[in-house]
Amino acid sequence: MSGKSAGGEPAQDLSESARGPVMVPPGAGDDSPWRRDAGPSDRPDDPRPGAGASSRPEDWSPDLEPPAGVDRGRPARSLVVLAGVVALIVVLALGFRAVGLWPEFRNPFGQQQTDRSQPALLKSIQDLSRYVAAEGTFQKVVDLQTSRQNVPTWLVNDRTLFVAAGRVEAYVDFGKIGEGAITESADGKSVQVKLPAPQLGEANLDLENSYVFAEQRGLLNRLSDLFASDPDRQRQVYQLAEEQITAAARESGLAERAQENTRKMLEGLLKSLGYQTVTVTFETP
Repeated sequence: MSGKSAGGEPAQDLSESARGPVMVPPGAGDDSPWRRDAGPSDRPDDPRPGAGASSRPEDWSPDLEPPAGVDRGRPARSLVVLAGVVALIVVLALGFRAVGLWPEFRNPFGQQQTDRSQPALLKSIQDLSRYVAAEGTFQKVVDLQTSRQNVPTWLVNDRTLFVAAGRVEAYVDFGKIGEGAITESADGKSVQVKLPAPQLGEANLDLENSYVFAEQRGLLNRLSDLFASDPDRQRQVYQLAEEQITAAARESGLAERAQENTRKMLEGLLKSLGYQTVTVTFETP
């Protein structure tokens, strides 16, 4: 109730509606005299008007239970559902790809190779009567350098280290056997055969196992490559490699191996025809 005090001053209105909020010290319970008693209470059993749970979620502390209508576990469940959907999509994609049902998308900018070569032209056919008795496989490192006198190598220089792999055949040409090369004894039990000396064929480069190991080019050589290429430069390296492999075959004893293999082949063949003694000789190369 309001009124005046004995001194004539207006009496202070001590009703609950006129009082402001009272600060409650930390640790004060509901029975403490410092309890907040101004304004609507948050307690559901508070009989004052406006009392009860607040309907605004922002008025609640995280330590308190959420009010009715507010689901604090919904974001967590949404993340779990999203992760499950993504995992299911990945599993289905891998399964379709494993069984070949996954469609293949071609790269619109992928590299395309087209063979526009013309049909091969047959120039000649040569009948051969060679008996290839041995074959050697060789590997040679070719070091070819082209430079100019009194000019520094950093300016003009062309050096190539080429690892060449090739094969060389050793054969006996039966087409060169002349008259009287085969002599049979009177009793028909022995025979003598005279053959030409074994020959070495040309070296055949194995391009799958041949490669350029290192290459050095001078400044002017690199600048000239920007305007014109020199296809003969690579051909020179190939020719030198073939020549060196052929020279290595001559020194390897490949011809002697071919001669011995040819002798064994003829001895076995003629003895199977009934000859008891077979003598095979070779001409001097």
